[in-house]
Amino acid sequence: MAKEKTYTKHMSLKEILSYSIGLFGFQAVIFYINSYAAEFYSRTMGANIAIVGVILLVAKVVSAVFDPVVGNMIEKQTGGKHGKLKPFIFWSIPFLIVLTILCFVKLPVSGVPMYIIIFVLFTLWSMAMTLGDVPSQGIAAVLTPDITERTNVLSIANTFKSIGQAAPYVVVPVIAWIIPGGLDGFNPGYMSSAEYLVSAIFIAVVGCAMLSMICFFNKERVPYQAEKMTFKEMFGALKGNKPLVLVLVSYFLGFARQGAMAIQVQASTVIFGTPSKIIILGITTAAGTMISMAMTPLLIKKFDEKKVFIGMSVYGFVISFVSYFATVASNYNMIVMLATLFLLGLQFGAVNIMPMIMVADSVDYYEWKTGRRTEGVAYAVLSFAIKVTLAMGTALALILVGAFGYESIADASSIEPAIKNGVFFTYTAVPGITSLLAAIPIFFYDLVGGKKKQITAELAERRNQTGAACAEAESQA
Repeated sequence: MAKEKTYTKHMSLKEILSYSIGLFGFQAVIFYINSYAAEFYSRTMGANIAIVGVILLVAKVVSAVFDPVVGNMIEKQTGGKHGKLKPFIFWSIPFLIVLTILCFVKLPVSGVPMYIIIFVLFTLWSMAMTLGDVPSQGIAAVLTPDITERTNVLSIANTFKSIGQAAPYVVVPVIAWIIPGGLDGFNPGYMSSAEYLVSAIFIAVVGCAMLSMICFFNKERVPYQAEKMTFKEMFGALKGNKPLVLVLVSYFLGFARQGAMAIQVQASTVIFGTPSKIIILGITTAAGTMISMAMTPLLIKKFDEKKVFIGMSVYGFVISFVSYFATVASNYNMIVMLATLFLLGLQFGAVNIMPMIMVADSVDYYEWKTGRRTEGVAYAVLSFAIKVTLAMGTALALILVGAFGYESIADASSIEPAIKNGVFFTYTAVPGITSLLAAIPIFFYDLVGGKKKQITAELAERRNQTGAACAEAESQA
């Protein structure tokens, strides 16, 4: 008896790699900003790191009003040969390149004018990021109509995405090593403004070139109709999509998980005495994340998204405190620290992939329930959640490291134990607390198992009937 085929393959290897590399490049740009901008303004221009953290939060919240605008613009598209989502990705690229570079230009100002300029730059950059982020995530729901293939593609793509998040921690130290000294006359051991700027130019140009591959090599396969929705209707679509609401609430409750990567520069400084060794932290955690990414589809197949998300969230809470106490108790023994940080990284693959899968499934759910397919709305609110929670996590982390005395460090080679432990607590234990909170809403998420299979089967039947009806109409015309 022939073995039953588990899913219908729609995407070629070239398409999968193009989407994955595109996300890799996009995340490299985002996380260069998120990880290095606060340190850049603090060490080269004397800005207060806690104030910068608050500015990042306010700028992201202010720019978040652009998310539903982009989502609504996407919903109004009729498609055409370029698709519904790809044009928005393409339009975002020049803005991302220019604004990323401008964020790392040393300003000849200080005090209040400096903070105002930082706020304006980050607000504009966040809007450009949204223009690319909403469609690059939303396109995951239309690349293939097969849910199993979608899960596998998202697993591969999110593996690349996580590597992209860690890419600046490799690229920046290399660029800093290549460019001759010039530490702006103070703060021994820290990067110069020229090193930050060259890194920004390289990452922005190369990262956005990678992002553009999605526009050229990917195809939008799931059929859709243009939806002219008012903002009131968009809110109604969100309100009527319980699975999507639960995912969003989970994102907000787990906001501090986003803060760990934002302070890797500071963590590297207090642990190793220099930010240039950030690559050690980045690669260690990324290695655990990549293994988790590879394991996630297998875990989902054996259990389901709900059980895997809850299990990994609880695991993240436990291992974060294990990492903190074991590392401090061992006086930052390198083997103990790296081993526990690797184990800490194992949670991120599952909790990063799961929301992407759940949101794509919630789009199917809403189409099954109402007949309307709303990738733009779903991924606009997801982008909003990601943007705001990232800003919240970054702001909290920067405020905490400032409160622990990080800014009082004049020479990175001599760090007081209290500062070191405080920054490391912020880096490990604080994200773990909200990791546990993030699991609470998912207990009520039921778009799994038989219900998910039923929705997929009924949608496939509806689309087949619609396609047959259209074909018959065209033949009679």
